[in-house]
Amino acid sequence: MGRRRAKGRKVNGILLLDKPKGISSNKALQEVKHLFFAAKAGHTGALDPLATGMLPVCFGEATKFSQFLLNSDKGYRVIAKLGVRTDSCDATGEVTETKEVNVSKKQLLKALDDFRGDIQQVPSMFSALKHNGQPLYKLARQGIEIEREARDISVYHLELLNFDNDMVELEVECSKGTYIRNIVDDLGQALGCGAHVVELRRTWVADYPADQMVTIEQLKSEREQEISLDSHLLPMDSPLMDYEDAVLDEDSAHYFSQGQALNYPDLELGDIIRVYDETDRFLGVAEVNDDLMLAPKRLVVY
Repeated sequence: MGRRRAKGRKVNGILLLDKPKGISSNKALQEVKHLFFAAKAGHTGALDPLATGMLPVCFGEATKFSQFLLNSDKGYRVIAKLGVRTDSCDATGEVTETKEVNVSKKQLLKALDDFRGDIQQVPSMFSALKHNGQPLYKLARQGIEIEREARDISVYHLELLNFDNDMVELEVECSKGTYIRNIVDDLGQALGCGAHVVELRRTWVADYPADQMVTIEQLKSEREQEISLDSHLLPMDSPLMDYEDAVLDEDSAHYFSQGQALNYPDLELGDIIRVYDETDRFLGVAEVNDDLMLAPKRLVVY
């Protein structure tokens, strides 16, 4: 029996999608994949339907390097409403508690101090984390509560942008695995009045420029005008620019692409290296193994 042919064309690269409000990240991904008529695509780090902003979409071979974006730092702007707590910690959930708001700006600023730096956070039941293969949010909708362990996160920057009656606007820069909804919910509890997210926008991921984000509507318009959408794609090695690189001669590049570990000068155990051939073609990612050799970790297939 022959191998099944992939539907769509081979596209490699990363698109910075400005995800719209009201749809899931997966729905946005499927729309973009269809617009590019791509055989393979995946997103990196889901945004809730309520949220908007930067959602990097990896096409083709770039999906092999999506983990580097999942692990990267991210920036957000969030608007929270004090006095109302919901089961999902945002405006899409059921109200679980309502309290009067008697919070001064001084109290708010003092409370924010506890959410900066290295802290621990217990993920919401309405997160995409999985328990026995099931996303927690699906279990939550069935009324099932699973015990979750607190996780170490880092909040590098937390600034109060606006405070008006019961509405709070914050700017947050944080490590991977940080749930902004949880920060808002925990802040509401610390203030004694409860809080939930009303609006959330992811402003950046890693070092990607916000001005290169494109909307689904923009892509649809360009498709109708028969403008090539591929011009929006960033190189598949763009998530790896913080890592050292290695350039291999023709023979070494051939053996590396066949999965063989190679000797290379000045390597340190455990280092992640992006690897190229002499024509500057990206070959993949290597990890320095116990023998201090350049061992293929993720290879690009052209």
